[in-house]
Amino acid sequence: MNIKSLLLGSAAALAAVSGAHAADAIVAAEPEPMEYVRVCDAFGAGYFYIPGSETCLKISGYVRFQVDVSELQNDSDNVSGTAGNWNAKTRGLVSFATKSDTELGALGSTITIRAWGDNSSGSSLELDEAFLTLGGFRAGYGYNYWDNGIVGETDSLGSNRINQIGYEATFGAIKAGLFVDELTNTTLNNNDTWGVEGQVSGAFGPVKAYLLGGYDVDKDEGAIRGILSAAVGPGTLEGAVVYSSGVNAYYKDAEWAFAAAYEAKINDKIKVTPGFQYWDKLGFVDGANGWKAGVAVDYAITKGFAAKVSAQYTDRDDKNNGDGYWAGYFRLQRSF
Repeated sequence: MNIKSLLLGSAAALAAVSGAHAADAIVAAEPEPMEYVRVCDAFGAGYFYIPGSETCLKISGYVRFQVDVSELQNDSDNVSGTAGNWNAKTRGLVSFATKSDTELGALGSTITIRAWGDNSSGSSLELDEAFLTLGGFRAGYGYNYWDNGIVGETDSLGSNRINQIGYEATFGAIKAGLFVDELTNTTLNNNDTWGVEGQVSGAFGPVKAYLLGGYDVDKDEGAIRGILSAAVGPGTLEGAVVYSSGVNAYYKDAEWAFAAAYEAKINDKIKVTPGFQYWDKLGFVDGANGWKAGVAVDYAITKGFAAKVSAQYTDRDDKNNGDGYWAGYFRLQRSF
């Protein structure tokens, strides 16, 4: 065998072995492209697309540290929620809101969870809100129209967190909503009953107006509330009046209530809000009246971090044996 034949034979053998190994070779799969989080600006700031879907998600909430103080000693109506002079507590809240476009309008849902850390009453975890929306339709559990008050920390104008179903329509600068509410009353051995509430609101230049009414079917009583808000000078002036025909789930403090407050913007960091409220016929008893006056100071420490101080003096014939008392709080809150 000459040298040429030997070289050709060796080359052929190597080619055969290489081909056999190539058939068994493992080829790495191409990596799938990474899907980065995309900003969703169709529904406002803070929303982003859930990866792999066309649904937009917004996560928000806060952590709040608060110290309540009060002159009250042994009063079940202690506004600070404690039997002593002071109480420190912490609350955490997180909210998940989703939005997506449909042929029937924007489809949304909100789930909000909050938890307390309180040495006097123990820790607690609760569902703050859970509801769905489709266009102007809303159904679920949460805060209703009566929860909205005026600026500051002085007013007490009604508040409910309930299951409800209803619809709110927008007509230019006017909004109108009607809801059926599940209520809890004592006249049916604490069984649930129902009520109806409706509100018409509008914005007219620097003035905003709200007219709200609620009817408690079980109690056969109702309440009406009006709120006016206007930009005045360096701040906002707001006033409210409430009339209630009797004790009902929407407003049960008094037959009449009047409140006013002015939120003055001192500078980019400080707001000062004095307020006043008067009750006529507390508990729907002739001659039983009361009033409350106070001030709240908000200080924006930095973006997302703020402090608030509230001091309120209350003199009501149906609380604290009719004697006036001071109450308030100091709060630090980190919002995101």
